[in-house]
Amino acid sequence: MDGLPPAFMANHTWQHSLKAPIGCVGIGLHSGRRIRMTLHPAEAGSGIVFRRTDLGRDIPARFDRVVDTSLATVLADESWASARVSTVEHLMAALVGTGVDNALIELDGPEVPALDGSAAPFVFLLDCAGIVDQAEPRRRIEIRRPVRVSEGEAFAELRPGSPGLEMALSIDFAAPAIGRQALSLRLTAETFRDELSRARTFTLMEDVQHLRAAGLAQGGSLDNAVVVDQAQILNPGGLRMPDEFARHKLLDVVGDLALAGAPIIGRFTAHRPSHALNNRLLRAVFADASAWHIATPEPVPAAA
Repeated sequence: MDGLPPAFMANHTWQHSLKAPIGCVGIGLHSGRRIRMTLHPAEAGSGIVFRRTDLGRDIPARFDRVVDTSLATVLADESWASARVSTVEHLMAALVGTGVDNALIELDGPEVPALDGSAAPFVFLLDCAGIVDQAEPRRRIEIRRPVRVSEGEAFAELRPGSPGLEMALSIDFAAPAIGRQALSLRLTAETFRDELSRARTFTLMEDVQHLRAAGLAQGGSLDNAVVVDQAQILNPGGLRMPDEFARHKLLDVVGDLALAGAPIIGRFTAHRPSHALNNRLLRAVFADASAWHIATPEPVPAAA
């Protein structure tokens, strides 16, 4: 870990959880249901666990519990497939961005509330709850050799890199309002807050009617998604940043890679990534024992 500032080392040595419970109520983007969500502290080593209080089922936030990636990342109970939690990626990204390793997330319905379509409201909730150190070192997943998955022109790849996670992606949409965009950054608490957390999910106007006819996007609106109609942004306030689309795609990647169960050390690169490719990438990494290993940093002695 040579060359990292002391603040980075202190922040990443120990596991973290919430200081106190905190909750909110919001609408599910796809279900349209009013969902109550409460985030609770959890013991060191327990990871992130979703609890469907209406079903009495716990679902660990892990890549191997992903059962659908068509429009969002969906987790399910391995013994009861209908016990699902949908649209977990923005909350998972916020947990990574604020350094939370362990939390119990209670939901009284099938989907994480959309709130404004970004991770920023979840970051606000976590800041209000407070974050505490836990007396157990943080495990990290170090990528040891390149692993790549692809579908047509799209691909996603993890390869060895310097401490932390370097990320780069590009997107390419026919809609002129989006077009081609690229973004690269080193993922830290600061870059997540400043560069990614406020970027909202987006959709094409031509897809909205098809989604609703399929029973999806029932809770979608201009309050929780950016809607694009060819060269036009239909949201009255426009975009939050010119490349909000690429930034949101990278936000989704952060949330999807969080399902690895520990922070990743390496370099992520992708072109036209998707929830499906992100999950396939994690499955490919963990299917090859030579591609990764667990690294536990030596605790940094407390200052005198």
